[in-house]
Amino acid sequence: VQLQASGGGLVQSGGSLRLSCVVSPGRTFSRSAVAWFRQAPGKEREFVSSISRAGGSTEYADSVKGRFTISRDDAKSTVYLQMNNLTPEDTAVYYCAAQRTILTVILSTISSFEFWGQGTQVTVSS
Repeated sequence: VQLQASGGGLVQSGGSLRLSCVVSPGRTFSRSAVAWFRQAPGKEREFVSSISRAGGSTEYADSVKGRFTISRDDAKSTVYLQMNNLTPEDTAVYYCAAQRTILTVILSTISSFEFWGQGTQVTVSS
């Protein structure tokens, strides 16, 4: 299973970015819960958002609620993270993660995920 994250970059405070993560093979993606985590310099990796297989349920960290939106397109085997109203505190490397599930459950802990992408850097300037 491979995850390829993209979409990071440098943006000013208040700006927006959309991250994408393609999961292959596609049959794995459609049977997986997927999530985004982030890790800022000198800090531990933390949960950002997750979405269940079939997209019926989503969850967000309190720090991003109302600003970030997670979605998935099973036809493209891709999970997205739309990030609006970014602040310097959002600066981090963002990682996507996937875990095959039987049920449409939400997973939100690092240890729940077996497969990880390489990360994409998001830098928000003040």
